[in-house]
Amino acid sequence: MSDLGSVISVRGLKKSYGSTQAVAGIDLTIARGEIFALLGPNGAGKTTTVEILEGFRARDSGEVSVLNTDPAIKGEAGRIWRNRIGIVLQSTSDAGDLSVKDTVAHFAKYYSNPRDVNEVIQDVGLDEKSSALIRTLSGGQRRRLDVALGIIGSPELLFLDEPTTGFDPEARRAFWALIKSLRDSGTTIVLTTHYLDEAEALADRVAVINQGKIVEVATPALLGGRATSLATVSWLSEKGAQAERTDNPTALIRKLTETYKDEIPELTVKRASLEDIYLEMIGGADGSE
Repeated sequence: MSDLGSVISVRGLKKSYGSTQAVAGIDLTIARGEIFALLGPNGAGKTTTVEILEGFRARDSGEVSVLNTDPAIKGEAGRIWRNRIGIVLQSTSDAGDLSVKDTVAHFAKYYSNPRDVNEVIQDVGLDEKSSALIRTLSGGQRRRLDVALGIIGSPELLFLDEPTTGFDPEARRAFWALIKSLRDSGTTIVLTTHYLDEAEALADRVAVINQGKIVEVATPALLGGRATSLATVSWLSEKGAQAERTDNPTALIRKLTETYKDEIPELTVKRASLEDIYLEMIGGADGSE
């Protein structure tokens, strides 16, 4: 089962743990060459869904195709399929007494078409730590190494689970540029993140999962009717700070210009952010992993 042009196709996916239904009938299609973000609070079902797509967890029912293959496949066919994907888990354990370069070079041997080891180390910003032992790296540097191990095999499909945890702002933006370049080169990327600005900066489409079901799939700009949500117009009057919500901010600003002949003091126009829409869709504040 596969949709034409899709890398991932899911129909009626279900998974329960005892009496708890973690995934309650998900339908999902992810196109080749897109960055697709999965958003949802803890316990929403996104981690279980991704682990099924990665072949690490068995499903109860439903149809799943990843790179035209059922991820539950075993044996030689399973090894051939796994050679085509890259995975960056939320947490990993590794050999602390190996250097960064030795570790990346070791993992490169598992793939039939690995990237250049030095190039990957440079891409994730670890070139100055190439000869350093893993146990001497900071948390953020170890996370960059995780990413290097995920992309060393030139994957057609890359799973990223909270990839920039521990990154400083400069490193996060450098990583975003790397992910966009991978997408531009044809890699399909499935991203889970708690950083809403990250989803907005990277994702072509996002899916919000809550209570085991997909609430909506849309572009970040259109999710939850965001593009047509009420705008908040704020300004400073003689009476102090003023704010008004309106579906026609242009008309309100035109009216204000009749009062303020020159510049309207401290004028701002703000529509709902992706975080505003997301929190409204899941019915409250999101937790962290």
